[in-house]
Amino acid sequence: MFKDITFANPEFFWLLLLIPFMIIWYIYWNKKSMPNTIFSSTIAFKNSSSWMDYLYHTLFTLRIIAVTLLIIALARPQTHSENAKTKVTEGIDIVMAIDVSASMLSQDLKPNRFEALKKVASQFVKDRSNDRIGLVIYAGESYTKTPVTSDKSIILNSLSELNYGQIEDGTAIGMGLTTAVNRLKESKAKSRVIILLTDGVNNTGFVDPQTAAELAAEYGIKVYTVGIGSNGMALSPYALNADGSIMYRMQQVEIDEPLMKKIAQTTKGRYFRATNNQKLEQIYNEINKLETSKIEEFKYTEIDEKFRNLVIITAILLLLEFLLKHAIYRNEL
Repeated sequence: MFKDITFANPEFFWLLLLIPFMIIWYIYWNKKSMPNTIFSSTIAFKNSSSWMDYLYHTLFTLRIIAVTLLIIALARPQTHSENAKTKVTEGIDIVMAIDVSASMLSQDLKPNRFEALKKVASQFVKDRSNDRIGLVIYAGESYTKTPVTSDKSIILNSLSELNYGQIEDGTAIGMGLTTAVNRLKESKAKSRVIILLTDGVNNTGFVDPQTAAELAAEYGIKVYTVGIGSNGMALSPYALNADGSIMYRMQQVEIDEPLMKKIAQTTKGRYFRATNNQKLEQIYNEINKLETSKIEEFKYTEIDEKFRNLVIITAILLLLEFLLKHAIYRNEL
């Protein structure tokens, strides 16, 4: 109960040394003030004591308790509770540009590249609580799925809705990157980042990927490029059955790694290669560590003063002593 209580002015506890002297003085004074009369017999006084005689000494007890409480109050007992508030002083605006072409259904990542990416990207969004995030998707063309926002639920819902067939098939890396740059170029954030993911080779679109990278560099936007797919062969879609189901066969994985490395180098970013689920998760974790928001922590201490109740109790005790002394006994100690 008392372990969390501290005292602002503990030096006042030295005054407690006065208590023994007050008791000694009271005993001495009480004996000295008693009349020194000799009686031949005390039989007549045996039953003369009453409860008021015993209560008389209670007045001094009240005074001692009141003085003790007053000294404790002067020492200012208090409790402290520490709290902290955080403030983002420099957040990061991030756009994830995701390839949604048919090859993302390849099953070298489990259950396929698309689902593996959605799971890892969703966790990445949850971890970026202090940043704004947007979502761009591209295949043969590109568009903004979600503008940059601090509402993570919108991004998570958009990620869960991603699927193949939403736009024309193909791999227009330059267009996907350009759309992402357009989402960030007006951003006021001091740090702006694009995470560009693809599992193929640029084969369509009217914007050259290197030109898009130079545009990003001009706006001071850093691009982390991620190539997704195993080395060698992968079980990949190649045609549709009559019922609309997808046909798979083993195909060579082709990722334009020199281009992805060049884009990252141009924008002072980094290139990563995700060959399995674990590696993909590690890549997003690493980007999460590389790009950290600047946060200031403000600590403050709340002080709860406890002396007020002690002063009130002291006043009540002294008032009680005064009333008993002058209303009942009508004398002074």
